[in-house]
Amino acid sequence: MNSWARIALGATTTGAAAVAYAAGIERRRWTLREATLPVLAEGARPLRVLHVSDLHLTPRQHSKQRWVAELAALEPDLVVNTGDNLAHPRAVPAAVAALAPLLQRPGLFVFGSNDYFGPTPKNPARYLVKSSRRRIHGEPLPWRDLRAAMVEHGWSDATHAQVKLTVAGVTVTAAGVDDPHLGLDRYDRVAGPPGGEPGLRLGLTHSPEPRVLDRFAADGYDLVLAGHTHGGQLRMPGVGALVTNCGLDRSRARGTSRWGTHTWLHVSAGLGTSPYAPVRFACPPEASLLTLVPRPSVVRAPRTTPASTAVDVG
Repeated sequence: MNSWARIALGATTTGAAAVAYAAGIERRRWTLREATLPVLAEGARPLRVLHVSDLHLTPRQHSKQRWVAELAALEPDLVVNTGDNLAHPRAVPAAVAALAPLLQRPGLFVFGSNDYFGPTPKNPARYLVKSSRRRIHGEPLPWRDLRAAMVEHGWSDATHAQVKLTVAGVTVTAAGVDDPHLGLDRYDRVAGPPGGEPGLRLGLTHSPEPRVLDRFAADGYDLVLAGHTHGGQLRMPGVGALVTNCGLDRSRARGTSRWGTHTWLHVSAGLGTSPYAPVRFACPPEASLLTLVPRPSVVRAPRTTPASTAVDVG
């Protein structure tokens, strides 16, 4: 065998092994990420927020359902779900089963495109280049049934609404928008600084589009939670995420970063994949436990504008 043949064989073998790992192992390597964020009002007690996103559930994903249900053992003060729960027209019972123990905790949610429409086969290369082609939706999904189950258990739908609740002694004012990825966001419906003096001003959006993040930051929100990016889904050592599938820059595809001088952003890499692209590489499926603590009493003016370098949690 000549040298070129050996190189070709080695590349083929390595590629096959990487695909086998990404499809067979990593996409089921459920991971809990943790971070501490100084976003609360002075004097507030710490608040534990569990952020779950992008489950993309199908009826037979029992391992994922069990793992999500077990997150209730963390005893979070608040659960936030930023959408894309479904990937199959009969997945609502699976989603409710997975979330059932968490639905006993205070919760907030907004939906994403894959709560409204099912996945469709796509050329993965589309995600590597910007395209102006018309988006093709899959079959409608029973999002109303999922919403009804969440609301019946006490979770609040923050879509184009301002929600006030008190959890663990902290007053939280939250507002959210419908999925910007589909152009459904109508921020004007919740525009303006949150009223009163809440201990936490919390923004929710499925896709972290900069136009939405800018509005939350301008209105003085302390923290914005989002999903959608899957953390890039495929990450390369030394490079990070290859794409974000939205207007957010690649350095913020997962984890925490500053957005402006006051607001923090947390983007979940999510727990699922499309059934038509069931792979993850260097980006295991995740939920995040965020410990929110008071801001420092004295904050020095940052030297960077408008947003500082992103911090990847884990």
